[in-house]
Amino acid sequence: MTTLEAILVVVAGVFAGGINTVVGSGTLVTFPVLLAVGFPPVTANVSNSLGLVPGSLSGAVGYRRELVGQGPRVKRLLPASLLGGLIGAVLLIKLPEDAFAAIVPVLIAVALVLVVLQPWLNRKLAERERHEHGGVTLWIGVFLAGIYGGYFGAAQGVLVMGMMGVLMNEHIQRMNALKNVLTAFVNLIAGVLFIFIADVAWDAVLLLALGSVIGGQIGAKVGRRLPPVALRAVIVLVGAVAIIQILTR
Repeated sequence: MTTLEAILVVVAGVFAGGINTVVGSGTLVTFPVLLAVGFPPVTANVSNSLGLVPGSLSGAVGYRRELVGQGPRVKRLLPASLLGGLIGAVLLIKLPEDAFAAIVPVLIAVALVLVVLQPWLNRKLAERERHEHGGVTLWIGVFLAGIYGGYFGAAQGVLVMGMMGVLMNEHIQRMNALKNVLTAFVNLIAGVLFIFIADVAWDAVLLLALGSVIGGQIGAKVGRRLPPVALRAVIVLVGAVAIIQILTR
């Protein structure tokens, strides 16, 4: 990479780290940039997953206040994310990209509908007893989102937020904090596997990591100040952009 290209990758990492912390879909910023500077698609995807891990962890640390008391949820749902991320990473290496990417816009669209309808669904479900951790349904949903995240990752956070919003009775900022932890570990487990079975562009990984750590802290400060309606609007906007970009790839 040239100096200008390296700077571009760092800046993309900053934006992706911030977007991932607030919503998810930071991959929609960094993946095209890695392609633009000359990396092959699979190498770009693999390097992107590794490079954004520090940013996701940075965002989780930034949301540490909202994570207080959520230890049992993390312990319950984290295995689903790890197992899903591992399977998704294997699929990325073994299957043609189009085989899985074809259903991605549908998954994101469903998640956006859940996000938009969340307040109405919460009112309708208010008389029903919901599991403290979202029950088996959320565990399975997080597992499936982990598979998707291990494979490509864009809008994984939208999927997780949509499911948690319907299945858990919790404030959106606390759900966002939990989402940051789960998606960080999906990227981490996938990244560790990629080190051993895929080509990694380590210069891109280091540059993305630098930018995403900074972006994660910025995203935590901005995201915490957004009211629930504004955060939900950001989720819908980023999710819609994700659908458009994936369909036009």
